[in-house]
Amino acid sequence: MNAGILEQDGKILHPIAGIQQGGVISPVLANICLHYALDLWFEKVVIYHCEGKAYICRFADDFVCAFQYKRDAERFYEVLGKRLNKFSLALAPEKTRIIAFGPFHKEKSSFEFLGFEFRWGMSHKGKNIIKRRTSRKKLKKSVANFTAWCKGARSSRLRKIFRQLSSKLRGYRNYYGLIGNSANLAQFYYQAKRILFKWLNRRSQRSSLSWEEYEKLWERYQVPKPRITQSRQIAMSF
Repeated sequence: MNAGILEQDGKILHPIAGIQQGGVISPVLANICLHYALDLWFEKVVIYHCEGKAYICRFADDFVCAFQYKRDAERFYEVLGKRLNKFSLALAPEKTRIIAFGPFHKEKSSFEFLGFEFRWGMSHKGKNIIKRRTSRKKLKKSVANFTAWCKGARSSRLRKIFRQLSSKLRGYRNYYGLIGNSANLAQFYYQAKRILFKWLNRRSQRSSLSWEEYEKLWERYQVPKPRITQSRQIAMSF
């Protein structure tokens, strides 16, 4: 998507190749463009041509569409590319596919969306429910990013390190702290704690911090613990 970019000297550029990947304005432009190219079209046209129920969930340029019947999904998939082409947009073939997702396909059906893996499972009461957990790819990436941060921040003062640590862990649990994701949430916290301990002990030639002393630092700086942040009322509303 093309847009004018305002630089510090006040000049406005009009790139013909679009904006850079990961640009701050990308989600804003995606929401504006796809509101007309996809959302309204799905609501006012697609739904009325389906034999069964249809639903769309979109965040920026990532979206998932659910259909009651396979034939509705196949028809939608056939025309989706043509619809987006009218707005000079294109699908990413490696990220676009049709899957069977339902309680009768529990072992075979799952998909990833916005950093989570969605799959079917059973509740404590024996009912079919959709479960969500951090995707393996995102968990691995989060650990790698945290390791890189520890490596670069290890020479800073402990107060600064633990202040940033608390901010990172709080932000992580606010996003991934959904009901049913406690195991993966705890796994990231455990790995983060071990990784930081490792790099703090590389501040000098020899290990200078015991695990007991390290535990006391976590208590002293009141590092937030992993916990579910999603309320049950919100979870039950979906």
